[in-house]
Amino acid sequence: MKKIGYAVLGLGIGMAHAEAAAASEYADLVAACDIDSARLEKFSKIYPDAKLYSDFEQLLGDDDVDIISICLPSHMHADFAVRAMEKGKHVLIEKPLDITPERAALIEEARLRTGMKAGVVHQNRYNLNMYPIKKAVEDGRLGKINLGTFAVKWFREQSYYDRGGWRGTWACDGGGSLMNQAVHTVDLMQWLMGDVESVTSTMAIYNHNIETEDMTASIIKFKSGATATFVSTTCAYPGISTEIMLYGTGGSIEADADMIKTWKLRDSDDEDEEEELMIERYGKGNLKASSFEEGTLYGHRHVVEDMILAVKDGRDPDILPMDAIKSVRIVDAIYRSAKSGKTVFL
Repeated sequence: MKKIGYAVLGLGIGMAHAEAAAASEYADLVAACDIDSARLEKFSKIYPDAKLYSDFEQLLGDDDVDIISICLPSHMHADFAVRAMEKGKHVLIEKPLDITPERAALIEEARLRTGMKAGVVHQNRYNLNMYPIKKAVEDGRLGKINLGTFAVKWFREQSYYDRGGWRGTWACDGGGSLMNQAVHTVDLMQWLMGDVESVTSTMAIYNHNIETEDMTASIIKFKSGATATFVSTTCAYPGISTEIMLYGTGGSIEADADMIKTWKLRDSDDEDEEEELMIERYGKGNLKASSFEEGTLYGHRHVVEDMILAVKDGRDPDILPMDAIKSVRIVDAIYRSAKSGKTVFL
């Protein structure tokens, strides 16, 4: 059977997409496109058989290309994804879907209009610790979840924002620590806790020369009645943690990114033994957890493979634009609340 032709547009995070596509038994990495000749040269040394393009229209005209990963600055996602689908290409779009709910909606409209497949990269859902956490939530093992605490406490030097000229701008990045760094955790929050009813937020610039923000703090209320706190920052030297914590009447789970730290579930036959097992398996991150679950993919490798299999098998990818737009709406509401000083209802 003919392998699916994969191409990558934008060779920053796009290199992770290229690596995943090249590793798939069902796809061939056939092309890359970037306006930076040095990036193309670096790519060609790793993947000498792939075609190189500096013009997106030429990439769209390549009949060997079935899927394009859109790995451009955030404000370009909708424009390029829509153009690709209109030319008969399936697309996998890096986070965030775009920088406003209105622009993000253009991608879903194009998906429905063209019949092409569109997937979105929220790869943290596929950290291996997220499978048991999500299952515990869905099975009701935490009882009534009443509180969540989510915090992305990272660090970025000024040089990070100076590179490329688009980060930390409202027009191109759509925000700062929240939209760029913490949007993955916003996605996990709504995926685990459900639809958001309202947000009350503050934001500030503490340590960078940028337009947007390098700190947000929010109180999030959910339609379920639960409440969460959400914090994002790129000022926590040297970069501390990504907290994903759920508390309920039947149990509590605490994670730091891909590591389970606390697993206390009242319905367990032996609470301490179950926690010990979960921390042994999922307490040291994806690499350690994968030794218990041979062949299970995680991160970008999972998302790219899912996109390839969606095209191969004629099904939708795991995360559709209408799912991913939820996190863009929450981020947009947080910024509106912080700017206005008022609670914003979704």
